[in-house]
Amino acid sequence: MNSLKETSPVVHTGLDIAKATLQLDLLGRAHTLPNTAAGHRQLVKLLRAVPGAHVVCEATGGYERAVVTALQAGQIPVSVLNPALVRHFALAQGQRAKNDPLDAGVLTAYGAALRRVGQGRGLVQWRGQLQEQRNALRNHAEHATLDFVQKRLGKLEAHLEKQMEAVETEMAAALERAPQWQEPVAQLEALDGVGRLTALSVLSQMPELGQLNRGEAAALAGLAPWTRQSGPWEGQRHIGGGRAAVRRALYMSAVALARMKQSTLGKFYARLRAAGKPAKVALTAVMRKLLVQMNHELKLA
Repeated sequence: MNSLKETSPVVHTGLDIAKATLQLDLLGRAHTLPNTAAGHRQLVKLLRAVPGAHVVCEATGGYERAVVTALQAGQIPVSVLNPALVRHFALAQGQRAKNDPLDAGVLTAYGAALRRVGQGRGLVQWRGQLQEQRNALRNHAEHATLDFVQKRLGKLEAHLEKQMEAVETEMAAALERAPQWQEPVAQLEALDGVGRLTALSVLSQMPELGQLNRGEAAALAGLAPWTRQSGPWEGQRHIGGGRAAVRRALYMSAVALARMKQSTLGKFYARLRAAGKPAKVALTAVMRKLLVQMNHELKLA
């Protein structure tokens, strides 16, 4: 008996959801089902017959909620995507015609491309780890007194810098392999203070961006302030939780924006500082506003 657990390869299957119908693209075959409880049961039955099936659908203003709940109850993996990202992907693939079967097929193709998002996230995380190591070396070098140690620390820092450059080159290559991300990245890069690295970092760590409201976006990134309170006592408000990698990427842009005196967010930062806000508090406010801007920009697409 083989003690190793065998796993089935992932089979992405697109599901186009309308108010009354479901259009499923499963292994190259089209299935039209009613968007009803009976149709949901039939859908789960079809998918259970295909080991490794993973449903890919779009957020459709609420029409997807019942079917997604049914899929989750049936233990069928499902990804609910931002429609703007799928539209960019379809256009990048030269797909301009639009009907339910075609849309389901585009979702299937997008599902396969989702794995590249994971690659981008992994590259962002690895670069972050290299940066942390470099920063730790710099802090150590400030207190090193021996010439021998300083030289070795300098060589290590140069090595880490070279590795970071290699990761950034690979990130650019990964973007070329993922056309569905090229337009969203370009949209974010058009914002003041946002470079390609920030855009890639935020999108890879927060693919939901563009389908959230202001509060949801801030909370997901851990930029929504929370209050420590017990009875009449109330402590300072803090941020925390959420996705730290997103905050790190936004912080670098916030620092750049604080120096851009004529930009909207640069002026916002200056007003906060003039009002007596500490630099850290002002930068956090800039980060939050920048993330809201990014979310709004992708919603307009």
